[in-house]
Amino acid sequence: MPIRILPPILANQIAAGEVVERPSSVVKELVENSLDAGANRIEIDIDKGGAKLIRIRDNGCGVAQDELVLALSRHATSKVATLDDLEGINSLGFRGEALASISSVSRLTFTSRTQAQSEAWQAQAEGREMDVTIKPAAHPVGTTVEVVDLFFNTPARRKFMRSEKTEFAHIDELVRRIALSRFDVTLLLRHNDKLVRQYRAASTIAEQERRLAAVCGSPFMHHALAIESEHSDVRLRGWLATPAGARPQNDLQYTYVNGRMMRDKLINHAIRQAYDELLPAGSHAAYVLYIELDPRQVDVNVHPAKHEVRFHQARLIHDFIYQALFAALHRAREEAPLAMSEVTLPVAEPPEYPGQAPRTDWYGAEHGYRAPAAVREEGAGERGGAPAGGGGADRAGQAAHAHGAITGHGVGLAEAPSREALRGMQALLTTLPESGEAGPVRDEPQSGQVARALSLVEGRYLLLEQGGRLALLRLVAAERRLLRHWLQDGWGQGLAAQPLLLPVSFKLAKSQQQVANEQEILLKRLGLELKSGGRDTMILTRVPALLRQTDLARLLPELLQLVEGLGAADDQEQAQVLCQWLVEQGLAADKQYDFASANRLLGELAHLPGEPFADRRLLRPLSLAATLAEFDGE
Repeated sequence: MPIRILPPILANQIAAGEVVERPSSVVKELVENSLDAGANRIEIDIDKGGAKLIRIRDNGCGVAQDELVLALSRHATSKVATLDDLEGINSLGFRGEALASISSVSRLTFTSRTQAQSEAWQAQAEGREMDVTIKPAAHPVGTTVEVVDLFFNTPARRKFMRSEKTEFAHIDELVRRIALSRFDVTLLLRHNDKLVRQYRAASTIAEQERRLAAVCGSPFMHHALAIESEHSDVRLRGWLATPAGARPQNDLQYTYVNGRMMRDKLINHAIRQAYDELLPAGSHAAYVLYIELDPRQVDVNVHPAKHEVRFHQARLIHDFIYQALFAALHRAREEAPLAMSEVTLPVAEPPEYPGQAPRTDWYGAEHGYRAPAAVREEGAGERGGAPAGGGGADRAGQAAHAHGAITGHGVGLAEAPSREALRGMQALLTTLPESGEAGPVRDEPQSGQVARALSLVEGRYLLLEQGGRLALLRLVAAERRLLRHWLQDGWGQGLAAQPLLLPVSFKLAKSQQQVANEQEILLKRLGLELKSGGRDTMILTRVPALLRQTDLARLLPELLQLVEGLGAADDQEQAQVLCQWLVEQGLAADKQYDFASANRLLGELAHLPGEPFADRRLLRPLSLAATLAEFDGE
């Protein structure tokens, strides 16, 4: 068979096979045309699931009389004119095939009026011949497109259509997706002359949430987290359900790229990876997410139905989505109040701290800091036996099991104290001095005496007893002291740097760039790696683990100012100042602890040189004098 150019009729039929899969495909193309025309009110009328009638009416800008025939021609569009336009598409449609393809498999009527025209005009096209006839009509400013008897001239395609109920369900789901993509547009959906859906335009946050609840349901809203994150010129926003709001099927997964509905594999993979192991087996995440970026950074012309896109910086987009959602999910998990229940604290070796490669055996509340074994043995020998903090991890675990009470954001969880614990607390009260004063803590701990952890207070303080005296240990100050000691001890080796999933770019003054260049060795010792990103920009690629969850955009200029202020300070002074700054930034003052990690901190604190317990910023004595006096006076 010789090579020949396809006749227009056959070409349109082939194009219709790609564009018009079922009635919902027609609705999608026509509604997107209405949105591109600037409509803020769109009415959709469906008869017999779309097989009999599809009517889309909008109040957009309309089509001029002399362009009606062109509008129904193949590859005719007002949305792109040059290759540059194709590289940066801002509209939903751009190929100019929809109307021509639809008219080739249906009886199509196109009525429109522009603001400049005094009357409307109507174009009709039908079947394979697609002869277009134009006549005047009555119509307000905007456009109405009627598609009658879909696939009337292609019986094979019509046989593949499903039942009326099924086809309308696809249209209903499509309108739901469109309703989530454009909150500023009023959408009305009717089926067989009955109003089924009405989504009013939403301008305020409350109105948008009402529409979200109408589309996704109240259970989704109950578990939804509002997400908003931005990196460079890429923005992610929307709502993400916590793992508690997981669903048995993937029917609440909506993603949009520059307002375009997407089912993109790269986006879905990043979302699944963000949930990691948080989702129960057989459950599916629920989310409504919007990704906005420069149109020139995404190619939308890679799928016939425009369901997928190709990002120019695919890895960057993937990691950005993953990091933003992962951080939001784990932040919500940490902030969620713990349920009231009895717990048993296990005695287990804590995880290694991932940010310090040279020290593979550090541990301490949540971060996993631990003194090197040689230092621990040396410290124990200097103190003549068991450390004052409770005898290490084993004793800490036993104390946690015997006396443990952990709190999480104000909700207390307590294991019933044993008889030994009750007798110990009774003995403690009976041996207190008459004044009720705990005595000077700086004289503690003494050789051979063991400090007992009694209870956790508000998740931030540890109530302890030693030698018949009560005191409160401020846990975040204790952990900062411990971390600062080991950071300074390992200063010569430098801190291990961890790569950022998304490098952070900064616009810095010339003086700050000069400091960054001059102090490159010092910054690397801190675990920070910077590279030039242009005239006034520097890019941060690696940070120490302590700073991974901090506001790097704020901290880097602050650090550079601090480094500049150190001037000609010697190495020891630099280590003290910078290590102190690191722990203050890396450990929030309101950090919450559980009883086991508090016990480990107490034990490790006893290994530090000097007298850490003498510092009133860490440990404060408690007086029961006033309470005892009240009892005595009754």
